[in-house]
Amino acid sequence: MKRNRVVLVFLILLALTNTCLYFLNRGKGLAVLVTGKNYLLEMLSILPPILILVGLFEVWVPRPVIERAMGKTSGLRGILVSCVLGTAAMGPLYVAFPIGLSLLRKGASLFNVAIFLCVWASIKIPMIFFEIKFLGADFALLRLALTIPSILAISSLLNLILKRSLSHEKI
Repeated sequence: MKRNRVVLVFLILLALTNTCLYFLNRGKGLAVLVTGKNYLLEMLSILPPILILVGLFEVWVPRPVIERAMGKTSGLRGILVSCVLGTAAMGPLYVAFPIGLSLLRKGASLFNVAIFLCVWASIKIPMIFFEIKFLGADFALLRLALTIPSILAISSLLNLILKRSLSHEKI
C-alpha cells in the first residue's frame, strides 16, 4: 500500500512538472508529452503479449526444470543457461523484468537472474555481429572480455546485497 502511494505521488509530481514546463516553454512541454505518449503506446503494444508468454511459461515449465538449470546448485550450468537466454532474447530491457520475476518464482537463483538481466541489457547476438562488422573483431572481443567479468561481479554483488531482503519477502 505504501509503495502505491509513492508511485502515485511520483506521477502527480511528474504531471505538475510537465504542466509547469508546458507553461514555461510550450515546445518542450509538447515534446515531453509526445515522447511520453509514444513510449506508453510502445509499452502497451509489447507488454501484454510478453505477460501472456510469461503466464504460459509459469504454467508449462515445471519448477524442477528451472531449479536444475538455474537454481542455487546449478553452478556453471546456471551461468551458461542465463547467458544463453539473455543473448538470444529480443526486445527492450523492460520486457526482461517480468521474465526475471517468473524465473525467481520458479526457483532460479538471484545470481543467475541478475546475470540474465545484465546479459539481456548488454550482450545480444546481433549486436556482437554489428560490432565485429563496424568496429572490428578486436573491439568486439575486448568488449566481451570486459563485459562478462563485470556482469559476474555485478551479479555477485547484487546477490550479496539483495539475498537478505528477498529471503524476508515472498516473491
